[in-house]
Amino acid sequence: MSEPRTSHRMLGIYLNDHLAGATAGVELARRTAREHRRSPFGGELEDLAVQIMEDRAALLSVMADLEVPVRRYKIYGGWLGEKAGRLKPNGNLRRRSGLSTVVELESLRIGVEGKALLWQSLLAATGQDTRLDPDRLTELLNRARRQGAVLESLHDTAAGTLLTPDRAESREAVVGT
Repeated sequence: MSEPRTSHRMLGIYLNDHLAGATAGVELARRTAREHRRSPFGGELEDLAVQIMEDRAALLSVMADLEVPVRRYKIYGGWLGEKAGRLKPNGNLRRRSGLSTVVELESLRIGVEGKALLWQSLLAATGQDTRLDPDRLTELLNRARRQGAVLESLHDTAAGTLLTPDRAESREAVVGT
């Protein structure tokens, strides 16, 4: 197999893997924003959910520009993986716990860090592929970094509230509605 064909094949695998992760991230971001719509985190989580949806659309656009076919089974796998992640025990049987919020914020942060690495990797390839727009990729990378900072702040607040003794009155804000 020739090198260009191998590179395009690897690029397709790489981008489709990120698309699966982006699909899971969109589902998690939407659900987390919905669960916290009445909490102090609500506005920031809603903004993040919208941005994460836009970033997934940007990835699909990059894939189209690079003529990388979308592998639907990976999209379904990402979607299903997010749904399966909801089954984890959280210390409460019938309702959400603050622990759910902390883990969700950690998961979102991991996803955003992975997305930043994607944009960074594509940015590094702009010299070899003129179909990649370095300005757009830089914009997406910077936005991912800002998202990471927001998630870090929300996580620190949620974890501090949940894991600090004698702060029971603040825990309801972390648990959400």
